[in-house]
Amino acid sequence: MLEIKNLHATVEGKEILKGINLTVKPGEIHVLMGPNGSGKSTLSNVLVGNPQYTVTEGSVTFRGKDLLQMPAEDRSHEGLFMSFQQPVEIPGVSMNNFMRAALNAKRKYQGLPPIGGGDFLKLVKEKRELVGLDASLTRRGVNEGFSGGEKKRNEIFQMAMLEPVLTILDETDSGLDVDALRIVAEGFNRLRTENTSAICITHYRRMLDYIKPDIVHVMLAGRIVRTGGPDLAYRIEEEGFDWLK
Repeated sequence: MLEIKNLHATVEGKEILKGINLTVKPGEIHVLMGPNGSGKSTLSNVLVGNPQYTVTEGSVTFRGKDLLQMPAEDRSHEGLFMSFQQPVEIPGVSMNNFMRAALNAKRKYQGLPPIGGGDFLKLVKEKRELVGLDASLTRRGVNEGFSGGEKKRNEIFQMAMLEPVLTILDETDSGLDVDALRIVAEGFNRLRTENTSAICITHYRRMLDYIKPDIVHVMLAGRIVRTGGPDLAYRIEEEGFDWLK
């Protein structure tokens, strides 16, 4: 599904990624761990096409296509989705209007007609209930006045609506208490299929207790320095990252 080869990237002229190699197959859940500044969020931003980041070397293939040649919106339409660490507020634009515009943009890309109003509201109700999002939040401005947990749950709701094949969770557990983390993770797990994959970026092993990853990677100084199973995350929590340097 996703194949990254020797990926190098800079931001503001500083090299952050220094040769990333990573393959994600359908149905797999990968976790990226590492200290601040190791390049985890840079990798996610490069994948979704953030223009602040410049790829200087390497390749990324997504579902057989050259991801790096696609504009950001086409990457989304092809099935790539990122849940942001700090979701932004968009005052004056309701979640319903925002999601309908996003969904219809994807349908247009796929050669499908716009979704009708009745079908859209039915879909919103189905996906909202799936992730436990209160109905009143979909009528408010995007993330406007939402708590931290509501913002993260709203990200999973957007994921449910757009049905991506590869989801990047960029520190979705950041700032969440145990109950909020469980609710968000359960919503994510309900959307998992044998054909969808995810890359979960986190500092904490507790997220892994809920999403049950297949593979754990450790990043240091712009490189993946260790790959293993879930036990690797437990060792990192106990011993930190110094033993990998």
